Amino acid sequence: MPGAAASFIDALPGRDTFAYVNAFTFYNGDADVSRQLPVGGLLAANMDATVYADTSVFLRQTRKKLFGGLYAAAVAVPYVWMTVDASVSVGSGTVQRSSSVNGIGDIEIMPLMLGWTKGDVNYGGWLGIYAPTGDYEEGRLANVGKNYWTFEPTFYVSQIDTKTGMEFSAFAGLDFNTKNGATDYRSGDAFHIDVTMAQHVPKYDGLFGFGANVFYCKQITGDSGSGARLGDFGGNTFGFGPVLSYATKTGRKKTTDLVAELKWLPELDATRRLKGDTIWFKVGLAF
Repeated sequence: MPGAAASFIDALPGRDTFAYVNAFTFYNGDADVSRQLPVGGLLAANMDATVYADTSVFLRQTRKKLFGGLYAAAVAVPYVWMTVDASVSVGSGTVQRSSSVNGIGDIEIMPLMLGWTKGDVNYGGWLGIYAPTGDYEEGRLANVGKNYWTFEPTFYVSQIDTKTGMEFSAFAGLDFNTKNGATDYRSGDAFHIDVTMAQHVPKYDGLFGFGANVFYCKQITGDSGSGARLGDFGGNTFGFGPVLSYATKTGRKKTTDLVAELKWLPELDATRRLKGDTIWFKVGLAF
């Protein structure tokens, strides 16, 4: 799924712009007793996890061009609340554990963002770098950080037909993960894609959109390291859900762009991962 800035950058006006996005995410997922998952250096089953995250994104778009595309940069700072309950393997048996934490999560830095426009079509990409700034403790079920770096090149294409109001947007990325030094565990690299089709109609002095979102994530290399006690452990997930959006201009001189988006993203199929639901609400302002 695209990050908090992802579905907003293609809506930015082609001028020197400062944008602020606030994204609130709720996720609840579980795994049955027969499915063991590696978590914090532990092997856990019968897991139930609930996560709330509020992310502030600060984005600066310039008039400067690189390879013909407008240059922008951004940083995303999440605050995360997490609760995890699970049966944990200890020796030859299992014990039930519960863990709750909250704090600043892994900050994403986007130093290079480029966007092009051709008629109704916007396309481009960026490099996202997730820094291990969130608190992490080996042997704890709930951690707001992953304790390793992730490098995520992402590409997007988006079109809203000015005649029909029909939107097609797609975001595709690759996650290249480094090793968690605390557990000697390197999560495999993953491919993910997020596609939205929606209809936009003039409403409430702006554009109101409604449609559907489909997402797919697949691990393309195996896990490795001495901590990978379950082997390669490649996982994937697939889901489909509704999306609503609203865009307008606000402020005294109607020069501030406002974009809001609400998604419900239920996971319909998951392998070697938790399976659950995500609710995602974002509001962005471009000045």
